[in-house]
Amino acid sequence: MGLRGEIFSEKAISGRRTYFFNVKENRHGDIFLNIVESKKNNNQDFERYSLIVFEEDLEVFLEGFKKAVKFIREK
Repeated sequence: MGLRGEIFSEKAISGRRTYFFNVKENRHGDIFLNIVESKKNNNQDFERYSLIVFEEDLEVFLEGFKKAVKFIREK
């Protein structure tokens, strides 16, 4: 197990925003996806927002995500 339960991490940088896709394992052995957006504000501080998707919800989450991306791309 990695730092703070991380077993995988991928970073995507886009301008002032950085997205982290972290797969983690909690102390009970549950696997979950932690998506974090980090961006600089005007004070040069970082704002961080986090979303957690548990393993049992991944398929439903992905289906909704795919539909939202498809809608954006078609508009």
